[in-house]
Amino acid sequence: MSGPRSAADWIRPEIQALTAYHVPDPGKRIKLDAMENPYGWPEELVNGWLEALRGVELNRYPDPAARLLTERLRDAWQVPTAMQVVLGNGSDELIQMLALAVAGPGRVILSPDPTFVMYRMIAEVTGMQYRNVALADDFSLDLDVMVAAIEEYQPAIIYLAYPNNPTGGLFDEQVIEEIIRRAPGLVVVDEAYAPFTDASFMSRLGEFPNLLVLRTVSKMGLAGLRLGLLAGPAEWLGEIDKTRLPYNINVLTQASALFALEHRHVLDEQAALIRADRSNLLGALARLPGLQVYPSEANFILFRTPAARAGLIFSSLQEQGVLIKNLDPVGGRLQDCLRVTVGKPEENRAFLEALQVALDA
Repeated sequence: MSGPRSAADWIRPEIQALTAYHVPDPGKRIKLDAMENPYGWPEELVNGWLEALRGVELNRYPDPAARLLTERLRDAWQVPTAMQVVLGNGSDELIQMLALAVAGPGRVILSPDPTFVMYRMIAEVTGMQYRNVALADDFSLDLDVMVAAIEEYQPAIIYLAYPNNPTGGLFDEQVIEEIIRRAPGLVVVDEAYAPFTDASFMSRLGEFPNLLVLRTVSKMGLAGLRLGLLAGPAEWLGEIDKTRLPYNINVLTQASALFALEHRHVLDEQAALIRADRSNLLGALARLPGLQVYPSEANFILFRTPAARAGLIFSSLQEQGVLIKNLDPVGGRLQDCLRVTVGKPEENRAFLEALQVALDA
């Protein structure tokens, strides 16, 4: 009788081929690499939150449907009444639930390139095929190329990040509409950065039978909670909900999110500050020679450095105590590109001073 075989004999080849999602340790550096809201809560709000948690029964399972939280999120994000909602442990879990619901031999997930890396990773983890369509040189959607890809691959899901990550821009609304009309399967508009733009497809749910909208609380200042929302027609959501693990939204997340939504004005004020600081940072970057700065409707800014200097500039920033995102290793249209999260004013100033030093080197 043969003994146990190795992990390599059992782990699917496509899983072995993947590289695990890596989050760098910032150490003591100014952290401007992860698109987080840089603002914490005032002390009195923290005290109120901790008091609210006193009533949480950790010995009991959470409400499996998170009914009260669902209703509060529906109100906060103005989900149309006729639409159904499913909550996830971050938007990542919802992306995985979507893939699990439609996965089958030869089925395809399609998205533009570059975009959010988890669309590809989750497609591959769930055994689906992933195909992408290169964005134009200005990072806009090329409708003709997208339509050709739709006709060729007949995707089960198309993901459109709106605004797009890592480029920061909004795709043309009419182009998105045409993609929705041409798509044989779902089109998921991922509005992770909704706090920083006025553009949204949420109010248009129901207008198209295959449109879903994805949201998260992460960018509004609650990244530590890991809470996402998927909204759309019951025909789709009722089936997707069957892939959700029981009790996926824990009691602490439910209580904390409910408390935060009661004080949403604080989060809205922080988002307004970030928008204003984004404008200032865009202007300051545009004045630096040798950089190509891309417009942003998110809480980060993508910029292109002089050829072959992105890695050197990134390293110089790290040495000066500032951590941003180096996208140059990704290659393609992101070659020579760096991405910086909008921080507090003093963090932005430190980044600009360090960047000037790096550019002068």
